[in-house]
Amino acid sequence: MDFKPTDEETMVRDLARGILAKEVDADRVKAIEQSGSWHDERLWATLAEAGLLGIAVGEEQGGMGLGLLELCVLCEEIGRVVAPVPVVTSLVLGGMAIVELGTDAQKRRWLTGLVAGEVLLTAAVDGGDVTRGVRASREAGGYVLSGRKSLVAGADHASCVLVPARTDDGVAIFLVDPRATGVRVVTAKASRGESLCELTLEGVRISDDDVLGGPDAGRKVPAVLAALRDRATVATCALQVGVSARALEITAAYVRDRQQFGVPIGSFQAVQHRLADAYIDVEAMRWVMWRAAWKLARGLNAEREVAVAKFWAAEAGARVLASAQHLHGGIGVDVDYPIHRYFLWSKALELSFGSAPEQLVRLGRDMAARPAPRATYTPK
Repeated sequence: MDFKPTDEETMVRDLARGILAKEVDADRVKAIEQSGSWHDERLWATLAEAGLLGIAVGEEQGGMGLGLLELCVLCEEIGRVVAPVPVVTSLVLGGMAIVELGTDAQKRRWLTGLVAGEVLLTAAVDGGDVTRGVRASREAGGYVLSGRKSLVAGADHASCVLVPARTDDGVAIFLVDPRATGVRVVTAKASRGESLCELTLEGVRISDDDVLGGPDAGRKVPAVLAALRDRATVATCALQVGVSARALEITAAYVRDRQQFGVPIGSFQAVQHRLADAYIDVEAMRWVMWRAAWKLARGLNAEREVAVAKFWAAEAGARVLASAQHLHGGIGVDVDYPIHRYFLWSKALELSFGSAPEQLVRLGRDMAARPAPRATYTPK
């Protein structure tokens, strides 16, 4: 397992960091927040022009033909500047599912627009059993969907929502237009401003052309859903790594300049210890995130690694941002100063795809399901 960045990963990191440094600052993010829209359309268009929205999309649809590792690099850079763009929902939840399962016609319809920045995607997969809540009944030429999905990120501005549902033949994923007849979207806001929606479907008619992969893709769907959720979880961990690493840099700069008793507060041993602990947390978060991403990118079983990565992203991410706010003192809660925004992002990412206690439960069940190795004794 070699975590040294490849040439492609280095290219993505340098390109993304250069664009984000030029396009995103605290004033820009504040203006987007005050506009009432979480999505920075101008930045999204710039990322599209640079080809970054097509990282994991095939060259046939205008993408780079890369994969999850390069997407995690992009997510970490987005997290560093807390840029309000739907990178996980659109590129991972939506885009990677269509790349893996979509028919040629579906790829042409959705992925070409995704790469160009003209299409936003999301999927209703946050939560426990992602196949619950919606039922699909077969009818001539398609299906009728009824039910409800909660915590659907960005459904209010998405061009298409991928909705898993149970059918008489198993599980299928449907490409649902959130503005179609029978679809109702109720929107709430997460702590970082991203929309989380409740999607209600009342007799929504879906043609066979809008069944992801076509009507015969059913056997692949459960495995793809599990992989999709794991990839989105790891991409969320990458966002958290970027958020935490940049918050630590901002805090280190602050304690070097902030004077108390005639000296910088960064010279105090207690402050140094707090920052050292935060640094260790960030590096641990980064290591376990890349370990999980590396295994997923190679198609290996990474169930335990994903849970470990999300536990660290949630638990250590909360510690790092608590330290950052504490060491800033009163200015840490000033909304004109950027560190509060990192705290809000960290809290939202902490809870996305399962909190730290949920990951411990997942790990505990996994350990209980695997028989412990028997102790052996070989006489000398």
